[in-house]
Amino acid sequence: QVQLVESGGGLVQAGGSLRLSCVASLSIFRINVMGWYRQAPGKQRELVARLTGDLNTAYADSVKGRFTISRDNAKNTVYLEMSSLKPEDTAIYYCYAHIITADYWGQGTQVTVSS
Repeated sequence: QVQLVESGGGLVQAGGSLRLSCVASLSIFRINVMGWYRQAPGKQRELVARLTGDLNTAYADSVKGRFTISRDNAKNTVYLEMSSLKPEDTAIYYCYAHIITADYWGQGTQVTVSS
C-alpha cells in the first residue's frame, strides 16, 4: 500500500502563486507515474499534470505555461508549482501515483483562487 500526503493548498488571489507538495511513503523510483488531478464542484476530476519515471511531463492545456511539475528524489516528493492562478483553477487537487497496474490517491488539498 502506498500513501500519498499532499500539502500546500490554500486561498490566493488571482494572479498569485502556490506550490503543492506530495510526499510518497516509498521511493519514487518505484513509481511509474506521479501527477496531479483536480476536481472542481460539479465537475469531473481532470488531469492537471503528470511526470513519468523517465521525467517526461504532460500538462492539461488550461495550465500549460503556468504550472510546473517536478520531483525531489531524496524527499520522495512531487511538486506542483502554480503561478498566474485564475479563479477557474479553484478545486481540490489530488496527488496520484501509478505503480505497475495500481493507482493510489492522496486525500486532496483545497486550492481557492479569489477574483
